[in-house]
Amino acid sequence: MSNAVAEAPAAADPAVQSFLVTFIVRRFDPEQDAEPRWVDYDVELFSTDRVLDALHKIKWEVDGSLSFRRSCAHGICGSDAMRINGRNRLACKTLIKDLDISKPIYVEAIKGLPLEKDLIVDMEPFFASYREVQPFLVANSVPEKGKERVQSIADRAIFDDTTKCILCAACTSSCPVFWTDGQYFGPAAIVNAHRFIFDSRDDNADVRLDILNDKEGVWRCRTTFNCTEACPRGIEVTKAIAEVKQAILRGRP
Repeated sequence: MSNAVAEAPAAADPAVQSFLVTFIVRRFDPEQDAEPRWVDYDVELFSTDRVLDALHKIKWEVDGSLSFRRSCAHGICGSDAMRINGRNRLACKTLIKDLDISKPIYVEAIKGLPLEKDLIVDMEPFFASYREVQPFLVANSVPEKGKERVQSIADRAIFDDTTKCILCAACTSSCPVFWTDGQYFGPAAIVNAHRFIFDSRDDNADVRLDILNDKEGVWRCRTTFNCTEACPRGIEVTKAIAEVKQAILRGRP
């Protein structure tokens, strides 16, 4: 007779348990709908899944007409910015375990930009503002042959934070001023201007400051911090805007 003792079954690992999660997605098809409509979907997910995984399951297994943008799916390209439970986030970086799945999860397109279809907006107004602030290095001096334009660690640190922008529009489309004033440059354009205004190698800071010293420039910012909270890269957007304001008033340090 065996003396072996039967072991109790191991407890299920919560991390690999699946859950039925309800998503309510704001749908819009310009060929069929006069106004956007909310559609609900029940999706089987793991806690470690992302909202992007849920959207994939809906599109691939439930409703192939669902439209949304995504590319790298790893928080680098910024193409899948959307409103999730009323907050601007990247779908690829928003984990199911960080949401309250006892309630439906609401997903809709970012605000303030023309809605094209479902979760897709027309990004051209956003990129037009970005281009207008001249987001590129303008250097009049020519470095010594075979040499680079040198910069100290301290000088680089001044604008290091604003180099992280991935142009997802999460900050700009979270701004209440941008929602009501489509002419406002918006936080992302100002962030990208900041990146070059404070670059010691650049010679075009005064031009950018003049562009932003406009009624639709930095002075439209109301310092609500929505942009900082929305940034998926953790950029201190409101601080950058304040620094550009100071540079307009006092000059670049």
